[in-house]
Amino acid sequence: MVKVSVIIPAYNEEKTIASVLESVRAQTIPDIELEVVVVNDGSRDRTREILDSRPELYDKVIHQANGGKGAAVTAALGVATGDYVLFQDADLEYDPADYAQIFLPILKLEADVVMGSRFIAPKCTRVYYFWHKIGNWAITFLFNILNNTTFSDIYSCYLCYRRSLVNGAALRTRGWEQHAEILSKAVAASTVYYEVPVSYHGRTYAEGKKIKAHHIFAVFATIIRERFVR
Repeated sequence: MVKVSVIIPAYNEEKTIASVLESVRAQTIPDIELEVVVVNDGSRDRTREILDSRPELYDKVIHQANGGKGAAVTAALGVATGDYVLFQDADLEYDPADYAQIFLPILKLEADVVMGSRFIAPKCTRVYYFWHKIGNWAITFLFNILNNTTFSDIYSCYLCYRRSLVNGAALRTRGWEQHAEILSKAVAASTVYYEVPVSYHGRTYAEGKKIKAHHIFAVFATIIRERFVR
């Protein structure tokens, strides 16, 4: 049995948080135990109220002042106990029904890191912002050059890695670039990486999407720093 801590940061997600958690709870995968850790990052809507009313949907919950996604992830890593960590956004952009294929390389191939890719023949992908795709390509291209890897989509939400590879308490970043720091550390400390196709149902900014174009500069800096400054 492999235990996976599913970390779900949430900020003002009253419209989707219950549906996402219900979907995560519905996943029954042989030889996998899921530990669901939710962090309410200072939401100002009904997110906390919904979480408090549905405790059966998660194993651990943290309510904290708003500190951003990175702060929420760091808090969750502090209480996670799984053999692996998997990130799940609190919106409906990524479907927990893809968990089975994410965990396949772990169960069958002893993968250290598994990335869910939106670009390697997923069942369906919502057409989204052109410049987001260009930015993702640039980030992935830089990461691959510096780390001698062949990932196709490093800024997919679905990053799953052995928890022992990354010391969550030692993470230096708290913004959107934290994802790049975690992946960089996990890849540097391991040797077996896989990608699997996942579906994507991206939101528009009007629907609540939060990442912006200017975040790419901090991501670039983090990838470079992690490669040359250990």
